[in-house]
Amino acid sequence: MDNLASRMDARLRATLQPTALEVIDESHDHAGHAGADGTGFGTHFRVRIASPLFTGRNRVARHRLVYDALQDFIAQGVHAIAIEVL
Repeated sequence: MDNLASRMDARLRATLQPTALEVIDESHDHAGHAGADGTGFGTHFRVRIASPLFTGRNRVARHRLVYDALQDFIAQGVHAIAIEVL
């Protein structure tokens, strides 16, 4: 896991106490797309996550929790986060 993915992972673990978590940098699959910076790293991520904090919340609310936890990273240049709630 690269440094940015590791930091995102640590933030999600601290904030959402997940029971399952994967943070995958998929930037290399988005070369030439909007938001890609040409390096193939650090712009497009997939987050697979399960958390007890999701219980009783709808899909939008679950995604909002993830986006809120990662807002600093988005402000620093992460262009896209695909979220899979497990």
